[in-house]
Amino acid sequence: MARRSLTRATPYAALLPMAVVAALGYLGAGLWTFYLSLTGSRTFPSGHFIGLAQYHRLFDNERWMLSLHNLAAYGALFVLASLVIGFLLAVFIDQNVKGEGVFRTVFLYPYAMSFVATGLVWQWLLSPGDGIDGAIRALGFGHVRFDWIVSQDYAIYTVVIATVWQASGLVMALMLAGLRGIDPEIRKAARLDGIPAWRVYAQIILPMLWPTVATVLLLLATAVAKLYDAVVAMTQGGPGIASEVPAKFIMDHLFLRSNVGLASAGAIVLLVPVLALLAPYAYARSRKETA
Repeated sequence: MARRSLTRATPYAALLPMAVVAALGYLGAGLWTFYLSLTGSRTFPSGHFIGLAQYHRLFDNERWMLSLHNLAAYGALFVLASLVIGFLLAVFIDQNVKGEGVFRTVFLYPYAMSFVATGLVWQWLLSPGDGIDGAIRALGFGHVRFDWIVSQDYAIYTVVIATVWQASGLVMALMLAGLRGIDPEIRKAARLDGIPAWRVYAQIILPMLWPTVATVLLLLATAVAKLYDAVVAMTQGGPGIASEVPAKFIMDHLFLRSNVGLASAGAIVLLVPVLALLAPYAYARSRKETA
């Protein structure tokens, strides 16, 4: 009896270190950050409690509001473009094309690069006079300019281009795994019935891929909230603050402006939408496992 109890307790004992790390490293850090957001902390943590004053200051800050606007525009375009391109690449590879392994490697390779490396590469490609702009001029189109990266109106969209290029390969890999998990007889039956290919994918395949799509959406949405490296590498938040994002605002106020309280308030605000996405996903998975 004692041996059986020990056997049952062994998995829980093995998971205990991870649970402790998660509790201290994630839950503990989150609670500490929330506490700091309610104080007047500047360079160092302070016990001076000021309630929600930091949150009022945060939403009265023009730079913070611009960063939220940029993140919303970036997020919508990034998620949509990554989903569409990744799905189309997965459909292409799923046709049993020759050299499938090569195509998979080429499409997935950008995801192996860091966001800093991606940002630096695309900074050169999009810089006026270099990269794409230089190639256009070399072809004789001297009147055409591609200078979005130095434009206040378009700088944030250059970040979309770079990060979509990097993330589409991951979406392709996940979508391809989902497509390969669907019984091929379903598509054969649809073809025999004369259903057009686009309707097969729109009305049959995509609904069956919904668990994969949900996972992809969660990963992409989390990447949107964490956007920092690519912006710093490509634009430094400029021109001016035109491509400012919340994560950069937080890091700047934490390390450069010595305003720990305001940075903590920004971090908590940024955490809320992530939790709002994770909670229903985790609940749905728990229901599915217990069903």
